[in-house]
Amino acid sequence: MILALESSCDETAVAVFDPARGLVGELVHSQIALHERYGGVVPDLATREHLRIFAPLLQRTRDEQGFQTVTSVAVTHGPGLAACLAIGVAAAKSLALALKVPVVGVNHLRGHVWSPFIGLHASDPVAFELRLAAALPHLGLIVSGGNTLLFAIDTDRRVTVLSSTRDDAAGEALDKGAKLLGLGYPGGPLVEKLAGGGQVAAFDFPRGIGRRDELDFSFSGLKTSLRYLIEKLPPAEVQQRLPDLCASYQQAVVDALVRKSKAALRQGQGCYRSLGLSGGVANNRTLRAALETAAGEARVDFFAAQPKHTGDNAGMIAFAAWVDAVGTDRTSGLTLRIEPGATLA
Repeated sequence: MILALESSCDETAVAVFDPARGLVGELVHSQIALHERYGGVVPDLATREHLRIFAPLLQRTRDEQGFQTVTSVAVTHGPGLAACLAIGVAAAKSLALALKVPVVGVNHLRGHVWSPFIGLHASDPVAFELRLAAALPHLGLIVSGGNTLLFAIDTDRRVTVLSSTRDDAAGEALDKGAKLLGLGYPGGPLVEKLAGGGQVAAFDFPRGIGRRDELDFSFSGLKTSLRYLIEKLPPAEVQQRLPDLCASYQQAVVDALVRKSKAALRQGQGCYRSLGLSGGVANNRTLRAALETAAGEARVDFFAAQPKHTGDNAGMIAFAAWVDAVGTDRTSGLTLRIEPGATLA
């Protein structure tokens, strides 16, 4: 049994994972209401909230699941907000000391790497190892407010970064676009909601780096393009055409993500057996549908993280700790690099 803690940003989360049954307990405390008035996460407030809420979450988890059979404590050790991470690490070390079990640091991005396979394990824990082996090598896309990157998992479960964003992350671009349009925070879901009633071809926004052999992402130009467009349009027209603006802007983000994913599949020359999607923006239905279509065209399986495992959550941290422990990719270092060619340790 693995007890996991997550506190990398503005969610406080605790989970318990049993290899024989899957995730048997998951709790997440969101801070959206706390930060909404500021239009983004305030690190000091987030840290205080983690400090306030961890104890009751752990108490509830112990009451519901018990800690008697816990064999290790997993905790996110980065990347993330330093003070927020420190609260989780301190809590994990204290618990491990009290329970007399080891503590394992998990890279937050590795949690996202393995999150699309949580459902695969839950559907049949006994056959999971064979089913995972059949899905490798795997090409994955992490899309969140802080990270946008393509990675590969080989048959030995080694995770290698293929590309990342040169500036803004896709989720950040959506949130900042929403802020420019006066939509509020968090912006991504608000853009998606309005986009449902708009025309994707109403405005022509840039798609970032266009070279076919280039896998890196870039979204800063897209954000700047939206700002210049808003400055040219009369305020009344901006309000009237919000659905069209959101639809066109969102489609530019989706097109860039899908185009690079397709390019990576082509460069793999048929070696990949599956395509995955994870991270907070993975909840976007337009993106999920487009990537699933791309997987079908490439004749590979498609795995997307379940909605409850797309954001910051302890379930994916517990699962990643277990997958790495039983695999061959467990390393002793705490490397947090995300440059192309780096491993996510």
